Amino acid sequence: MPELPEVETVCRGLAKVLEGRKLVRAEARRPDLRFPLPADLAQRVQGRRVVTVGRRGKFILISLEDGTVLVAHLGMSGRMFIMNGTPPAPGRHDHVIFVTEDGSTIYFNDARRFGLVDLTREADLPQYRFFADLGPEPLGNGFNAPALAAALKGKNTPIKAALLDQRVVAGIGNIYACEALFRAGLSPRRKARTVQGGRAERLAAAVRDVLTEAIAAGGSSLRDYVQPSGELGYFQHSWAVYGREGEACRQCGQPIRRIVQSGRSSFYCATCQR
Repeated sequence: MPELPEVETVCRGLAKVLEGRKLVRAEARRPDLRFPLPADLAQRVQGRRVVTVGRRGKFILISLEDGTVLVAHLGMSGRMFIMNGTPPAPGRHDHVIFVTEDGSTIYFNDARRFGLVDLTREADLPQYRFFADLGPEPLGNGFNAPALAAALKGKNTPIKAALLDQRVVAGIGNIYACEALFRAGLSPRRKARTVQGGRAERLAAAVRDVLTEAIAAGGSSLRDYVQPSGELGYFQHSWAVYGREGEACRQCGQPIRRIVQSGRSSFYCATCQR
């Protein structure tokens, strides 16, 4: 599933072609994805100018001039493709299409249909059904060591599971949780409640650093993820532990281990992470 850096990369690509431009056509080519699509999607967005393209956690937010916000989530395999000039005919998995006044076409492609496209109002965003319980943005001012320590206090779950809890911090997924824990020197098995003081300082800094570097590299391209331009991201070439089971740790030379936690693979160095 695309995580925060991949979604941020998509948002930046979309902003270049959408911000300040009017949507002259919108088409939903099926009634639903993971959830039903708004029946009045085309009516509510056609003729409206895009003000900003932003992000909340792993959600894409396209704000229109009348206060409407188009909310999109890429799900497991969703992608946004930007086509300039005469676009090709929509493919089997191109489920939602937007066309701008200057002729750019954006396809929301989702083979597994676990994604989401919805509409809400700007004023309703704090209470929006998927945002009400979201934790702070890890690159925002609301995320720091004291805030992280407070969110983890009393939690008996492993720290890896706590980082994946979107109520603790928004947008972090499996890849970047593994990478941040390695940088902070914390085992994914460690009880979350023990991450206080200096440990919380190290982890908060590691989360910020790994996400910032991944965004700069355009995200990590797995089987389905590409940027809107079609280019691949490059951060996967910088992974220290993720996907490297049995390979030598770049710090100590010991083999990277893999365990399964809550059905997800955790990669770590048992020597460097405690």
